[in-house]
This record gives sequence, C-alpha cells and structure tokens, in this order.
Amino acid sequence: MSKSIPGTEDLLCDETFLSWYFRTDVRSIRQWEQWIEDHPGSSHRIQQAVDFLSSLTLKEESFTREQVSRSERILLEKIRKAAAKGRIAPFSSPRRWGWIAAASIVILAVGVAGIYYTTQRRAEWHTAYGEVKDNSLPDGSEVMVNANSSVRYSSGWTDGTDREVWLSGEAFFHVRKTPLKSRFIVHTRDLDIIVTGTKFNVICRDEKANVLLKEGSVLLHTAGGEDLQMKPGDFVEYDRQRLAKRVVRMDSVTAWKEHSLFFNNTSLKEVAAIIKEQYGVTVRLEGDTIERKTVGGVMANDNLDVLLKALELTTECKIIRRDGEIRIIQN
Repeated sequence: MSKSIPGTEDLLCDETFLSWYFRTDVRSIRQWEQWIEDHPGSSHRIQQAVDFLSSLTLKEESFTREQVSRSERILLEKIRKAAAKGRIAPFSSPRRWGWIAAASIVILAVGVAGIYYTTQRRAEWHTAYGEVKDNSLPDGSEVMVNANSSVRYSSGWTDGTDREVWLSGEAFFHVRKTPLKSRFIVHTRDLDIIVTGTKFNVICRDEKANVLLKEGSVLLHTAGGEDLQMKPGDFVEYDRQRLAKRVVRMDSVTAWKEHSLFFNNTSLKEVAAIIKEQYGVTVRLEGDTIERKTVGGVMANDNLDVLLKALELTTECKIIRRDGEIRIIQN
C-alpha cells in the first residue's frame, strides 16, 4: 500500500479501499484501518470518498438489468452534480480517465455489495461488562462469549462453503463437523483460526491475542502470512510480530466459562487489566511495589463486589470502589 496520501479519485479506483468500505474482505479492512491510523493527515480525503460512496447506496433487494442501467444513470448524474458543486477535489485533465474508471468500479462495487448484503446479512451478539452468554450458530456449533465481547456471522450457511465468524474479545467455540467438512473460520483483528470440527478458546483484546486448543486441529494464519498448525493442549500467543507456543494450565485459561478467574502468581497489574476488560471500570494501583505483588487461587467472577472482597483478603491490600473507579492501596 502506498505511503503517500492518495487523492479521492485514487481511493475510488482502489479495489482494496472499496473492500474496506463495503466490509467484504478481512485483509483489506485490516490494511486500511492500519493505514488510516498511521496517516491521520489522510482523514479529509478518506471522508470525502466515504461520503461520496454513502450517497450511492442502492435500495433494491434484487438487481435486474433494468435496475442496474437505471442505477448507472443515477450514478453518472450524481458524479456530474458532485463535480459541479465542488464536492470532489478538482483534478487535471490527464486524470479524467482515472475518474471515469473510478466511477465504473464504484458502479460494480455498489452492485456487488448490494447483492452481498442481500444474501449475507450478519447476525451479531454483544455481551455487556460482567456478562457471559451461551449462543448457537446456524450449523449447531456452540459459542460461549465472555464479558465485553462481540461475535458476528453471516447468515445462510450451506454445507460445502466456509462458515465465517468475526470475534472481538473472548469466546470458547465448540465447532461441529459437517458432512462435507466445511471449514469454520474465526476472524480476529490479528489472526484467522481455521478448523473443521474442534473445541478452542480465543482471546483478542487490545494488545493481547491467543488461542488455546482443547480438541481437534487448528490452523492459525496471521495477516503477515505466518501459519502454525496446533494440536490439542497447545496454547499460542501472537504479539503482532510472531506466533509463539507457551505452556499453560488449560483450566486457568477457560476458568471464565465457570464464572471464575484462575490466578497463578498473577501480578496485580495484570489482575487490574482483567478487571478493566471485563467490568469496564478504571483500576488504580497505589503503592511503590504494588504492581509486582502477586495473586494465587481461584476466585468467583460473577459479581464484582465479591471478587474485590476476595482480592482484598488475599492480597491484604485496601480496596475502595467509588464513582466507577477502583483503588487498590498497598498497606
């Protein structure tokens, strides 16, 4: 992807940008979101292109030849009006054909996206802070979703085609095999987890991404092209640079399914991060060495007040909860 800031017509000629806008390709979405983050000066051009594409949304549920022709006429008329009103940044004569090509690509993209969303509407689940929820997917696969997480998937799954799920947060999947052994793919910000039938846990939060395989076989694929085959019992972490296996206790990773937290010499700094992830509250650690203080044992995690009381007794720290903030104070 170019490091220079493209013009509006360049964006509309770029198939990966259109895939980002219409949310039809995971890799393009990742690439453009990272590029936009790295190039804050591009926001005006990006918004121009997004506004223009938004004005072209088609409303038909199906697309006949007559409807496509009519949409094409409407599109070209909108291009003329946009240019006349100065909504699109002016460009020199040699670039006219680039703009015409962009318009042609947009016509195709809008048509394809319309068909895509007509046939692939996505269901989405969210869990609130402190909430754990069980769900079933169209193929009978089961998903337990941890607090502060979301899962979405396309509808209309048929055997022989990929079953795709997008995860943000943490979830445990029990994937059913199909007669034709259709692939089941979990997309996260950093990883694609590819299976046919298995049980595994996935976390993708902030800078943390890992997978624990309980049964079956899993192939991990990173955006950078690295692949790793997992076997039962494997725990793999990804730090956005490389995949690495690590030895862990399986029950420590999946304790959340039983509404518990498993601590094994876990630092209070890490405990504070877990509380923030799962309950959406700010946690302040007060004391010179408190971040290095460790916690051990299994604690109930279905009530924040009960969890804080257990931490207070275990760590011998003073814990104060007030106005959406928790203070853990070293005695």
